[in-house]
Amino acid sequence: MRWIGWTSLGIAVGLGFFLLGFRWREIDPQRVQGDDIQKLQLIIELIEKYYYRPYSREELVRKAIDGLFKGLDPHSFYIPKEVQQQEEAEMSGGFEGIGIEFQIIDDTIQVVTPIRGGPSEMLGIQPGDKIVEVEGKVVAGKGITNQEVVRMLRGKKGTRVRIKVVRSGEAAPIEYEITRDRIPLHAVTFAGKVGDVGYIQLSRFSETSHEELRKALRELKQQGVRGIILDLRGNPGGYLHMAQRIADEFLPEGKKVVYTQGRVPESNTSYIATSYYGTYEHGALIVMIGPGSASASEIVAGAVQDWDRGLIVGQRSFGKGVVQTQRYLPDSSAVRITFSRYFTPSGRCIQKPFEGISSEVYEKELEERLRRGELLDEEKIPMPDSLRYQTASGRKVYGGGGIIPDIFLPRDTTDRIAPCAIAIRRKNVYFLAAKAYMDQYPEIKKRYASAEEFAQKFQVDKAAWDILERKVKEAKVDCYPEKPLDTLRRDMEWFYRAMIGKLAYGEEARTRVEMERDKELSKTLRLIAAAEEIEKKGTFDKARYKALLARE
Repeated sequence: MRWIGWTSLGIAVGLGFFLLGFRWREIDPQRVQGDDIQKLQLIIELIEKYYYRPYSREELVRKAIDGLFKGLDPHSFYIPKEVQQQEEAEMSGGFEGIGIEFQIIDDTIQVVTPIRGGPSEMLGIQPGDKIVEVEGKVVAGKGITNQEVVRMLRGKKGTRVRIKVVRSGEAAPIEYEITRDRIPLHAVTFAGKVGDVGYIQLSRFSETSHEELRKALRELKQQGVRGIILDLRGNPGGYLHMAQRIADEFLPEGKKVVYTQGRVPESNTSYIATSYYGTYEHGALIVMIGPGSASASEIVAGAVQDWDRGLIVGQRSFGKGVVQTQRYLPDSSAVRITFSRYFTPSGRCIQKPFEGISSEVYEKELEERLRRGELLDEEKIPMPDSLRYQTASGRKVYGGGGIIPDIFLPRDTTDRIAPCAIAIRRKNVYFLAAKAYMDQYPEIKKRYASAEEFAQKFQVDKAAWDILERKVKEAKVDCYPEKPLDTLRRDMEWFYRAMIGKLAYGEEARTRVEMERDKELSKTLRLIAAAEEIEKKGTFDKARYKALLARE
């Protein structure tokens, strides 16, 4: 099972396998009396022969596929050979390119998410950015395909590509020059102690996810942590069997993880926790979710919630509760067809509605949540009585569109980054300044015992600031200096410290610096007692812990 829609490479145009392999031959329309497949073949051949402008057979087949899948659900689609090969590479290890996950909506390349640690993320490209130009060529509104995007944006490490993006709230397109790099796709992007709590960021459910998570859990247990926080914010999902195994690590033997139901017998399955897995069956557990948590993420969160095994914290998840079967075609392309729905142990289907609405409306559902204020106000989350279920201890939970957290955390809208600090990031200045600082002060690599100590103690002194300011002026950033200067400098130093940490002590140091401004995480750390309570009693005093968070 792959989650497609919020974070996939995009819905590609395609056709069913029954058309591939047909050979061209002259057909007299009067002689065609056959079934619907012959009719479709005839239409393609007639257009190819008589249409006023030329179309190749491949183009017409793709257009036919587009119409075929357009009438199905948003998660069923055809995957061209090139895209399929790239996706398999990503799910198994990595690739070379600019480091984004994208999809094509209304003939426009839209960034689903920049891949953490990749060159796009380092420059500040954001989810929702629309790529309108590549190397000076307009690519928006041109009927661009996924294969064309892959060809333009991926390439050998060290090569460069210029793009322009349109961003909501920005009056003019933003230009970036991106140096391609090797994009390693580790599923666990961070695992370490934060205070006395173990914190794990899981970015995807790929072939390596379970082993990476299991290793992280073992190491944290050996360090004697009070509890575990599993951060699934922004995790778009992946393989069903990985979700099953990861949930199994937290659940006792015999507990149902998830079950699926469809029209054909092989689509009806049930996954039960085993004794083989179980690295962290006991101990305080918190799972963080948000609108970018989908599919496999929701399976894990749903199982933990339904069995009262841990606390679910954050905002409502995406709401993808359907499973796809993937079948390969003779040319190594593939089709993914929705063949079942999945249900959490309590019986919830968390798929948000898609029948009777366009794919464009479906994709913009998250924007609608933002518009009506759901990410700021728990009362705006729809919770119909008709979709109410119960956890093992009798707590109320709801289906119909994502996992609703046990404790809602509103998105922080107060700690805004100064626009000029972001503009400086787009120019790659923090990286250039950090590299110059490292060249001038190589002893920084030995000054601290660990990435954690670096994050706690390193501050930007005058020498480091002078290097950064010089690089900013060399880059000719128009907004610098911007008032208020104290806010701008605070934000610049934060980006700068994170980049120096990455170059000197690796991704862990960068993540630890960034955590300083993650208010959702800081609040979650204060809820470990609630996680301990729910593990022991199957319930917790929600009002008490909400009041605790309100007193900050």
